[in-house]
This record gives sequence, C-alpha cells and structure tokens, in this order.
Amino acid sequence: MIIKEISAKKLSLELREPVRIAIGSLHYCETVLVKVETDEGIIGYGEGSGATFVTGESADTILHAVQLLKEQLVGCDPYAIDSIHSIMDRTLVHNGAAKAAIDIALYDIMSQYAKLPLYRFLGGVVNRMETDKTIGIADPSQMAQEALSLVEQGFRQIKVKAGLNPDDDMEAIRRIREAVGGAIRLKVDANQGWSVGDALRVIRDYAEHGVEAVEQPVPYWDVDGLSYIRSKSPLQIMADESCFTPQDAMNLIKKEAVDLINIKLMKCGGLYKALQINAIAEAAGLSCMLGCMVESRLGISAGAALVMSRQNFKYGDLDSFIHFAEHEAIRGGISFETPYMTLPEQPGLGVEVSF
Repeated sequence: MIIKEISAKKLSLELREPVRIAIGSLHYCETVLVKVETDEGIIGYGEGSGATFVTGESADTILHAVQLLKEQLVGCDPYAIDSIHSIMDRTLVHNGAAKAAIDIALYDIMSQYAKLPLYRFLGGVVNRMETDKTIGIADPSQMAQEALSLVEQGFRQIKVKAGLNPDDDMEAIRRIREAVGGAIRLKVDANQGWSVGDALRVIRDYAEHGVEAVEQPVPYWDVDGLSYIRSKSPLQIMADESCFTPQDAMNLIKKEAVDLINIKLMKCGGLYKALQINAIAEAAGLSCMLGCMVESRLGISAGAALVMSRQNFKYGDLDSFIHFAEHEAIRGGISFETPYMTLPEQPGLGVEVSF
C-alpha cells in the first residue's frame, strides 16, 4: 500500500460565542482538513488547526505546508510512520499542525486497514473518557455564573483561563469555588500571562481554594522561572506552550520544571510525536493532559483515541468542538453526553467527511 494523493481544504468553524484568553481572543476558527488516498482505495482524514499566537500557523500556512509535504510523501507506505515523520521534519521545521493533519490521516488509514477503531489500534480497551470544559476570561462574577451553569449541565471538571490581571484571576477563582462547591475539580491556565512573582502570589491563593493544577504561568521561554515556581508551589505546575517536542519534554524534566505536560497534537505534529512525549513523561514519573487547539470533531476524535489508549493521561481537555456550531462537512467520530466522550467501534477514526 502506498500514498497516492494528498489534498487539503480550508473550513470555517463558527464559535457559539467568543473565547478570550491571556494572549488573544477567538471569534471563529479556520481549520484545514486533509485527505490522504492510497492505491488500495483506503482513504484517511486528518485535521490541522493552528493559532498564530501559539503555533505560529494559520489555515493558509497549513495549506501551503501540506502542499510542500505532499511532494515528498506521495509514494510512501502509510505504515512507515517513523520514516514519514523524518521526511516531514527534514522538509519543514516546526509546522506542527500541518504535520498533525497528515499524521492523523495516516493513523486513520492504518487502523482502517487493521480493521480496528483507532483507540484500539493504539492499544486502548475502553472507548469512553471524561473531558473538562473551559471558561474564558471575563468579569469574575460572570465567570462564576458560567461555572455554575457548567456544573448544572453535568461537568465535573472546569478549566479556568487567567493571566491578564492577577487580582482579577484570584477573585474569579474565589467566586467560582463559592458558586460550584468543593467537589468540582478546578485547573487554571494562565497562558504565559504572569511574572514569576505574580505567579507565586496567585498560586498560593489558589491553594486555599482547591485548585489542582496551574498551567503555563510564565512565558514559554522562561523554563528557569517555571522551575523556580514549581520548587515553591503548593500546586501542580503544568507546561503547555513550553512543550512542543519530545526534546522540550526532556528539557523540562531535566530542569525539574513541571509536574504535568499538556500535549496537543497540533503543537507536536500528531499522534506519533504525542506518544513519544507521553512515554518520556511517564518514564520520569510525570502524568500528562491531552489538550486541544480549536479542532473540529475530527481532530478531537483523534485526541480522544490517544487518551483512551494510555493510562498516563490524567486529564482530558478536549472541549473545543463543543464550542463550535456543527458543520455539515464533518459527521460521526466522537459522541458527547456531558461530561463523557465516546468513540465509535467502526475501523479508523469513524469520521465521515464531505471533501
């Protein structure tokens, strides 16, 4: 079996309401769908969804990158995933979302050929997982009301965005905890928004309100600052923007900078590299969270399959498709009944795409 054709197209996804974080605001999302065809008639689909303020990619750059990668990959065996990633990495530096789109499509092909759903092809035995739901930055009282609404919908884990104003961040958590009670699990994502001093001040306050973990408190490049925060923090510290590659994970571990790593397929280049990062973390005694950018149900189905295949994933943060209005071009894949995601048992991703 060889790759016969790779094609890509842009798709606009409408957010039900804008999402605000410390390093930008999102009102809608353009994602890229990739179709990989083989000479044996098996077709795989993948998705590349970047964010210029995180991955440096837009839908247009992803389209261009896929075209460049296609020129190197047509004729390759889709099962030669190690070789394919080597080719992609030699052809383009970074461009994780473009590589992820191709990688996901290849795993879709391989699991279809094996006649297994993707989560089982990856080694999983259970096809259901729990996700949290994210609250964007807003007035603290509004954030508390939203948190209460999520709990009433059935969510048991909430991720709270922070990083614009430390005092507001602390007030938001106080109000959220008061609104939702003590049983709801809270994580906070500062998206690189704090200084080291502010981070420690806020984290100590969070500890009094039962926050479990704080994600990326300082800029991605400040690994030393992250390490210092972790040495003083009563809470678990998680890396996100500081960890794109397996090499990044090794560096964070060597510097004792984190307790958790947030892996995203769009950052690292897909399932193949995500498995490497998780293995490195697990060997060092660290757990992982599987997060997302702004993928549709296609990319989220791939991410969920990964979470279901590895016990080292402590959290699943795969709520992006819940924020979008359904698009007629993508059907199937993950099904959702708050707060659980369930994958289908058909071979591959189980996603139908109008391409």
